Amino acid sequence: MSQGSWDEIRTAYQVARLGTVSGAADVLGVHHATVIRHIDALEGQLGTKLFQRHARGYTPTEAGRDLLQVAQTTDEQFSQLAGRLKGRGEHVEGELVITTLAGFAPMLAPVLARLQLDNPDLTIRYLTDDRVFRLEYGEAHVAIRAGSAPSEPDNVVQKFFTERFTLFASHEYLDKNGMPDLTGDLNGHRFIGPEDNIRRAPFFRWIDEAVPEATLVFRTSDMRAMKYAMLGGVGIGFCSMWEGRQHPELEQICLPREEWQVQMWLVTHVDLHRTAKVQAALNHLKTEARRWTQLRQEDETRQGIHSSSEG
Repeated sequence: MSQGSWDEIRTAYQVARLGTVSGAADVLGVHHATVIRHIDALEGQLGTKLFQRHARGYTPTEAGRDLLQVAQTTDEQFSQLAGRLKGRGEHVEGELVITTLAGFAPMLAPVLARLQLDNPDLTIRYLTDDRVFRLEYGEAHVAIRAGSAPSEPDNVVQKFFTERFTLFASHEYLDKNGMPDLTGDLNGHRFIGPEDNIRRAPFFRWIDEAVPEATLVFRTSDMRAMKYAMLGGVGIGFCSMWEGRQHPELEQICLPREEWQVQMWLVTHVDLHRTAKVQAALNHLKTEARRWTQLRQEDETRQGIHSSSEG
């Protein structure tokens, strides 16, 4: 096919995906007449109809559906290539996309803000979502993930920080209800627990095993909402040691346990790992992790905790 054929295939892909000429024109930034001309030209080259035209729009024929599959794969590959090429600058500049779970935003947003201030030519896009962003498709440059080690192929995975969690409650709650005996009857207390989508966190297993269902008076799918419920005096809940240090209104109920800790990972794609901006971000995050580890060790020394885990 001629050099212009990719433009025509891309146009047909958008028409098949969206079902209308106007929708494809908006996405491609062209006039609707250009879309129609591309479709007519492509059908002429292929010698077959790609769409059934009707009052509501365009419906792909069997040949059109075949083209849609091929064009979708090609479009994804171009997006992947574009994401990689964007990261190949020699200086710390341009756009840097970093993703984490939303619950880690209070901890990480100030760190990323300092990264941007240190590199004024850098534009940071910080995306928080429960879904796993596809680094191989250029959706992000750095992903910070929690839990077991990520295993996707072609990713570089490094340990970032081991965060400890434990139970906290507000001074207001404890003044009214007293300090709970975690080895005894907990029916006289109120607890804040998780909704299903975050129940996999290791510290929530203790909630399932030890806390009576009737005492779970507040459930949420957002760790930030859990913290604010604790601050509001609703009951006892889990919070990271880092978060607890930020809120003197909260009192620590017990020492953190090994089985409640969460390992965080730095994940990059092998094609972007050595770029200047990705290396700058990784070095900055690792420096911050060392500072967090030092603060944690100081806390543990004061509390008499011996830790063998690494930060």
